Amino acid sequence: MRPYSYLAVGLLSVFALSFSAQATTVLRLERPETTALFECGVPGALCGLLVRPLDPLGQVPGNLPIVFEFYRHQAKGPARGTLVATEGGPGFSARESRRDYLHLFKPLMKTHDVLIMDNRGTGGSGALNCPSLQASDAELTLTAIAQCGADLGPAAWLYSTSYAADDLAAVLDALSISTIDLYGDSYGTFTAQTFALRHPERLRTLTLDGAYPLVGREAGWYTSYAPAMRDKFNLACTRSPTCAMLSGTSMDRLQSVLRRLRKNAQSIQAVDFNGKKVAFKADGAALATMLFGAAPALATVREADAAARAYLADDPAPLHRLLAEAHVSVDSRDESSDPRIFSSGLAAAIMCGDAPQIFTMTRSPVERIAERDQALRDRQQRVPDAYAPFSYDEYRSLPLDYAFIDQCVLWPTVELARYTSLHEQEQRPYPSIPVLVLSGELDNMTTVSDGREVAEQFPHGHQVILKNSFHVNALARARSPCGAQITRAFIKRAAIGDTACRESIPAVPLVQEFHQHARQVPPVRLVHPSPITVADRQAIAIALESIEDVLIRQANNSSGTGVGLRGGTFYIASQHPQTVLTLQAVAWTDDAKLTGTVTIASKTRQLHAKVQVEGPEHSRLLDLRWKPLNPAVPVTVRGQFAGRTRVMQVWLP
Repeated sequence: MRPYSYLAVGLLSVFALSFSAQATTVLRLERPETTALFECGVPGALCGLLVRPLDPLGQVPGNLPIVFEFYRHQAKGPARGTLVATEGGPGFSARESRRDYLHLFKPLMKTHDVLIMDNRGTGGSGALNCPSLQASDAELTLTAIAQCGADLGPAAWLYSTSYAADDLAAVLDALSISTIDLYGDSYGTFTAQTFALRHPERLRTLTLDGAYPLVGREAGWYTSYAPAMRDKFNLACTRSPTCAMLSGTSMDRLQSVLRRLRKNAQSIQAVDFNGKKVAFKADGAALATMLFGAAPALATVREADAAARAYLADDPAPLHRLLAEAHVSVDSRDESSDPRIFSSGLAAAIMCGDAPQIFTMTRSPVERIAERDQALRDRQQRVPDAYAPFSYDEYRSLPLDYAFIDQCVLWPTVELARYTSLHEQEQRPYPSIPVLVLSGELDNMTTVSDGREVAEQFPHGHQVILKNSFHVNALARARSPCGAQITRAFIKRAAIGDTACRESIPAVPLVQEFHQHARQVPPVRLVHPSPITVADRQAIAIALESIEDVLIRQANNSSGTGVGLRGGTFYIASQHPQTVLTLQAVAWTDDAKLTGTVTIASKTRQLHAKVQVEGPEHSRLLDLRWKPLNPAVPVTVRGQFAGRTRVMQVWLP
């Protein structure tokens, strides 16, 4: 299985080729002659490249460069171990996520080495470039996916997670590393589990962050998605004082929106988090995309209930914005469509080669279509509400790489022998190693029930559920540092330590209500009594609502420019050690505008806003200091009220 277990570092021209502008399907490389690590311009890292056969079975010629980075421990003496991170997607480059992984591992790097490897077909490791899928204007259709498979030809099955796991083992051999502590997030948990089954002797600990099983109990149907999606919105509502007081559940209101969209589907344009107009059809399928797949998840959960109520009250702007953002955010390609950053071809190859299907991949596409259609008829009779409140057709109208059911029906047929070799590890026993499974309570992509199923497979598996949290919780983008703390302690001791922090993660602060007019905005609540007017308190509320709304958009913005809910513009400038947002007439309501600056301290996330509120009854210059989206921490307000300067504290709306 590993005929090339040596390190290729002498061929610098080959290494440069792996980072060139042209990603390749197959590289034909000569045997290297040296085995040393070398400097490559990545701060703190030595780089390496291992030449691996494209086809471990030897049936298809060619080789692949497996590129990795190695970070030596800082203390004197030998390392206590090696920490390895593997990325999600599938299709993302692990090395492109080095900042996240180094942030997670930093407290352990004094005594531990770190290894970050691009899986075959990603990043520098021969990133797959399927033109039918990768171009920015390419649509993800069954035909485009099939074309990618046809373009790959015999190599369509050679980018499997099984082979990537063996590549990692070969790199460890080349570096003389016997055992590792392996961390995987999202699809990286699939890679990590595969590695655990194929190379159990190489693992000291295994951390699976946002995990799903290799083969589910109802493989291919993704039955845990809809219950988790419904729970996500209902739980968030019950933990919000204002939302919890409403009659019915959050999903009741969203289902009312669904009924109206089914009756009145229309083509619209709305602005996304980059300030760009997006054209789409506002219908049941668009709502399904928003509720199942929208990112950032925090924005969707924070606003969906209030947006639903606004829509039912004939104010569609908040909902249309969420639908537009969902329409854009489900596309994992970056603006450059560079396959080294995200390879759509690799994503298709993995999902069609490794993921469970409702049809048989060893059959022809024509046979698969018939098998799929029969399976759908049978299941709709047995489980009609599997994706409630959405129909099967609405669920299947999600992007193909979110619904999954149809994605691979036209992918090339695999030979039985090849398919068996790729999946034979699924019959192996799960190793008796310490395993930590982190699950976000509000994650409907890798659900709590999926994580539980994974943990139960391992004799020493332990699931930790992080309250009020979403997908992937040990990296810096998580809502809380809790997941990272638990992970580091687990790696250090090879045992589950104190997990009490998981219960203290604050509830998602929901938008109470969207308003079209400034007079409707509830005034802020004062921490201590102060002789200011209701209009003063409304002006403060408008400022805070406007800024918090911009902050949510800024978190996912890549253009540097965005727009307010009802008009105005904001600009983002990163000026280390802070980010400055410049607001120009940003409108939270139709008749009130906010102009000024908001400074965000990079390290503490503390905010300092100097803004002017202009409205029919409000003209106030305000100085505000607080931490965003944390209703437990009051806001300090300084401004001119009733002819004098006052300083007070108020609660976030």
